[in-house]
Amino acid sequence: MEKELYIKQLKPFLYLMDEAHEATGYIVVGDERVCVIDTMNGYNDLHKVVREITDKPIVVVNTHGHPDHIFGNVYFDEAYMNPKDFEMASSFFNEPEFVKICNEKGLSVPPLKPIKGGDVIDLGGKTLEVYELPGHTPGGILLLLREERILFTGDSVNHHLWMQLDGCPEMQEYVKALDKIMFLEKEADVILHGHATGFDDISLLRCMRQGAVEICNGETENDLPYNWFGGVAKQHPFKLEKGKEYDQTVSVICYR
Repeated sequence: MEKELYIKQLKPFLYLMDEAHEATGYIVVGDERVCVIDTMNGYNDLHKVVREITDKPIVVVNTHGHPDHIFGNVYFDEAYMNPKDFEMASSFFNEPEFVKICNEKGLSVPPLKPIKGGDVIDLGGKTLEVYELPGHTPGGILLLLREERILFTGDSVNHHLWMQLDGCPEMQEYVKALDKIMFLEKEADVILHGHATGFDDISLLRCMRQGAVEICNGETENDLPYNWFGGVAKQHPFKLEKGKEYDQTVSVICYR
């Protein structure tokens, strides 16, 4: 079923796609190629959306393997993802309801191709560098648009971090993973995450890390329950820096 797709041009080469306020994807236009970062829930024909902007060859990248970031892959010939999330993604692609919808629409899931930390996607005049951040999923990746100092983080860094899922590591392990990529705060000025409506200051990365450290240190006495479709977890609020610009003002890490 089709749901409303809101498209916002953030820069001459950059478009934000907000699908029914459920998930966000991005279109980055280089001189030679165009990259689609996350394809959301598949409610809309994203290939058609890209073609209304440019006729350049398309590269599709999924930041991780959750359905609200990959189901729109069906409109493309292939998509790149960290292999650590392949198995998870395949399980979602094989869900009977999704298979039924694809069959009804005459769509099929294209092959997943591997992408990993250290890889670089050259769009012509614009390069996306790949960094791994296991946590929200084992194969979560970040994409640094080097020339424009923009960091695309999927759900790995955001204002509402889900770390209560099966397969999420202990919070101490997540902090260690974060420490390996903290240098990126000097390489980027802003973050665009998987459920954003606009830019967040790069300091969101450090603020979120601080929240994870507080959980590790047991500073959780005021944390409230968090009800979600998998049951009840906990939510830990974390503070944002004063004087910086953020897309949202309320920020929490959900955990068990």
